[in-house]
Amino acid sequence: MKKKPNYKLIIGAIVIVAALGYLLISATRSNTQYFMTVDELISQKSELEGQKLRMSGAVVGESIQYDPATLDLSFVVAQIPGDHRLIAEMGGMAKVLAEAVANPNAARMTIHYTGVKPDLLKDEAQAIVTGSLDAEGVFQATELLMKCPSKYESILPDQVED
Repeated sequence: MKKKPNYKLIIGAIVIVAALGYLLISATRSNTQYFMTVDELISQKSELEGQKLRMSGAVVGESIQYDPATLDLSFVVAQIPGDHRLIAEMGGMAKVLAEAVANPNAARMTIHYTGVKPDLLKDEAQAIVTGSLDAEGVFQATELLMKCPSKYESILPDQVED
């Protein structure tokens, strides 16, 4: 006697595989933000307003303002290149960060964050921030990551090539 296939089991397996596939694709898509530069954000401000973004820049130390009572933090970042080769040609990340902060003509953007002030937030640190642009052009950060050039002599995170 021939055994009948168990259709409930087959349908259940297909539903589970489809659900796992959907979760994998949606998680990958939401985490594939690329790092934008200050220049890119400024030039595309109206199109990017309100979208979840990740950007990188050099911290301008004199701009850091923090209120420990309210955990209100704001600071300014200056434009740094998004191209690894260009950073290497310019003498490395530490030099690029120092030159960006010292250059009064470099594009700049204000970052606002509510939370504990990172220990590495200081002049010429590389700030990698996740958040969104508001209507006034202020980057409202939900996550902050600081890289100190003297501690981590590294290059920028991966950028998307146009």
